[in-house]
Amino acid sequence: MPKVKVGDIEIYYEIKGSGFPLVMIQGIGCSLDWWNPRLIEALSKRFQLVLFDNRGTGRTEISDKKYTVKLFADDTAKLMEALGISKAYILGISMGGMIAQELVLGYPQKVAKLILCSTGAQWCFSQEASRIFAAVTELSREKLTEMILAQKIACNFPYDFVRKRPFVVFLFASDFVRKHPNLVERLFSRVAKYPISKESWKRQLNAIREFNSQERLKKIEVPTLILHGRNDVEIPPKNAAILAKAISRAKLVYLEKSAHCLTEEMTELTSILTEFLV
Repeated sequence: MPKVKVGDIEIYYEIKGSGFPLVMIQGIGCSLDWWNPRLIEALSKRFQLVLFDNRGTGRTEISDKKYTVKLFADDTAKLMEALGISKAYILGISMGGMIAQELVLGYPQKVAKLILCSTGAQWCFSQEASRIFAAVTELSREKLTEMILAQKIACNFPYDFVRKRPFVVFLFASDFVRKHPNLVERLFSRVAKYPISKESWKRQLNAIREFNSQERLKKIEVPTLILHGRNDVEIPPKNAAILAKAISRAKLVYLEKSAHCLTEEMTELTSILTEFLV
């Protein structure tokens, strides 16, 4: 498995395709295996994709350092240096979008274009997601499932699926889960190989809680694409508008049928990304 020494840890990474580099940063608790295969296949035809597991996630080491979004951004910058990449397109989703903001603010010379997906400028999770995420390290799966089923957002999802995969309600639109249960199940089965520890989850969550770029967003000068699903119940869509208003060269696009993972409109998503980057 490809790993490279970055500061005090070894980071696991994968390279897909060829062309100008596109560094893709995942969200809280998510290894690189969370990326949709269709998205990776489409983008790798035009760009050299750099995929990796954040500190404490997947196959990347945990370390004893206090987790901050800035530390994750430093990791990303050092990974680029270790791989001989001086400048790249940067795409981040959810917590990865926060890391991407910190990266462009701290290392503007490394970022050619910026893509912020399903994210915000500070702690911005919905009340439902906040309660569930805070309880992850304290409660059993059964108790977490009970909490989720007690909330209105779970009403339209297949009951048996929620019992088995409770976090599905925060990641996908209910119609998509009903129409494509096998695709969703394959994703969860794939990512289950490298689950995040409760310790690392808590430390990543604390890093997000302390993150705030709101007053610094005006310093971002690179072309920026902001993408958000209208059906995102994890990070409310209004956060995308806040980002777009503050970043001078930002373009905001809402995906009308998509939720947090932006999986529901994959053809439209890849088209929008490719058009912005080429």
